Amino acid sequence: MKGFLHPRTPTGRASVTAAPPWHYAGDLITVEYRTDPDKVAALLPEPLAPAPDDPGAVALIWADWQACSDGGAELLDPVRSQYKECFVVVRCQFAGRTYSRCVFIWVDKDFSLARGLHQGYPKKFGSIHQTRPHPFGHAPRLAPGARFGATLAAGDRRLAEAVIELTEPSPHNGFVNAYPMAHHRFQPSIEPGQPDSYGELVESKSAAFEGGQAWAARADLRLFESPTEELADLTVDEYIGAYYRQVGVTWNGGTVLA
Repeated sequence: MKGFLHPRTPTGRASVTAAPPWHYAGDLITVEYRTDPDKVAALLPEPLAPAPDDPGAVALIWADWQACSDGGAELLDPVRSQYKECFVVVRCQFAGRTYSRCVFIWVDKDFSLARGLHQGYPKKFGSIHQTRPHPFGHAPRLAPGARFGATLAAGDRRLAEAVIELTEPSPHNGFVNAYPMAHHRFQPSIEPGQPDSYGELVESKSAAFEGGQAWAARADLRLFESPTEELADLTVDEYIGAYYRQVGVTWNGGTVLA
């Protein structure tokens, strides 16, 4: 039987996603802020520990992606390549090294959700939207004063909304999501009450990266309560910064840490 992920069939054509490498191109809106460090620490399972510096730093990131495997066939069938996501990143420490870690993430396509679960991202379905730049008409340009909005909803409830206004070029688009990722991959046992069938801590990072000019921005971010989500617990206590950047990334596997 063939296919990288389910369903595996004699041809493999029905698999939810092709095998890596996966190539991504997209626009990122990032808002970084500080929350109570204890709230971040509560989301870090053993053997991870809080980052030694600025342990309460959080990045909430919206991304408008198109992605493909080698050959790029998905780009000519856009329903298979275009998707949006919103994710929450904190930092942690393991074996003396600092890592980034995604603690919440929502996407709007099944192939992205499947890829993420393979990588250790805790993906769920959501509704994600963000303003797109364009050189014509009334759309914002990548220039000082341009304003972009972004929203996140899941389970029929709005979870977050942000408005950023570009101020000036920046040498980076933040520091919280700037490290290799430390994620957990696990599978619950089919037998009730038994330990997980497998569990591993993995390191995941890009195999290739290129990015356009990053822009610093002012931000207004609001989080909303939901009976089935915990994003609002990471309260916005102090803004660190906000950014807009267009990037290209390739992912091609990770490394088992523990």
